[in-house]
Amino acid sequence: MKKNIAVVMGGYSSEYDISLASGQVVLEHLDKELYNPYKVLIAKEKWVVQLDDEEIPIDKNDFSFSKAGEKIRFDAVFNAIHGNPGEDGPLAGYLSMLNIPQTASDHFESALTFNKAECSMLLKGFGINIAEAYYLARHETYDIQEIADHVGLPCFVKPNRSGSSIGITKVKALSDLQEAIEKAFEVDSQILIETAVKGTEVGCGVSDHTGVIKALAITEIRPPNEFFDYESKYNGQTAEITPAEIEEGVYAQIMEETEFIYESLNLKGLCRVDYIITENGVPFLIEVNTIPGLSAESILPKQAAYLGISLSELFNASLERCLARA
Repeated sequence: MKKNIAVVMGGYSSEYDISLASGQVVLEHLDKELYNPYKVLIAKEKWVVQLDDEEIPIDKNDFSFSKAGEKIRFDAVFNAIHGNPGEDGPLAGYLSMLNIPQTASDHFESALTFNKAECSMLLKGFGINIAEAYYLARHETYDIQEIADHVGLPCFVKPNRSGSSIGITKVKALSDLQEAIEKAFEVDSQILIETAVKGTEVGCGVSDHTGVIKALAITEIRPPNEFFDYESKYNGQTAEITPAEIEEGVYAQIMEETEFIYESLNLKGLCRVDYIITENGVPFLIEVNTIPGLSAESILPKQAAYLGISLSELFNASLERCLARA
């Protein structure tokens, strides 16, 4: 008997449209002989199942919907929501209470990794290289000069809980730091100001879809802009080289370190860990993404393709693993 699968997409954050693109690709590639995949849109104003031109409300009491007098329940959820509430934990907690398995990490782990400051502090204790940082909450008073003295210039100012490089500014002059802080506070009430580590940016996909934690490959990112900002990520002009053209020993180190991070943080499903490699070949962690982009042009699916794994194989295996864990 086919299992009913909710492919959830949308969300409450500025990554809404990106999530729709990821979710649509997943929807198209799930095996229709094994599953009945449903497009489930989660937005601030509505939770609905989209069937052709019809929108049917989700019953939030049990995450089901009714059609033609029949109540349809979901056997599992394929989580394709970037940002809140899919990537930062609330959705995972809600589904856990309903005993509905989902493809991404659990509630606590999702919340932890989405909080850049907390995640970085934990991983630093595990020996992972982390850039010097200054944490700031909106209610706190601060001194611009003190921040600059702590992290140096240039530095990156970023929302603590956001994705897709939204709200990030690279600051080179002290006179620009205040404006960058205000910009980041427009996205989140917590921000990070980090030392700008100079080097090569890479992303390493990792997954447990085979039943074993395995890093996929490393992609080198060469953006047309000064750093991998929102525009560079989605304008199609960034060069992404898989496998990354980096020193063999550094490549092996990052693959091993990514698997260590995945296991240490008790992650699940498809993830991506991003780094900056210094000129001396030292990788510094940027962030951990528990729901990375899933379109054919996204980094992790490209890494799977490099290994000869199609999108259908990747998504179906991820869902099978989710059901097996349950």
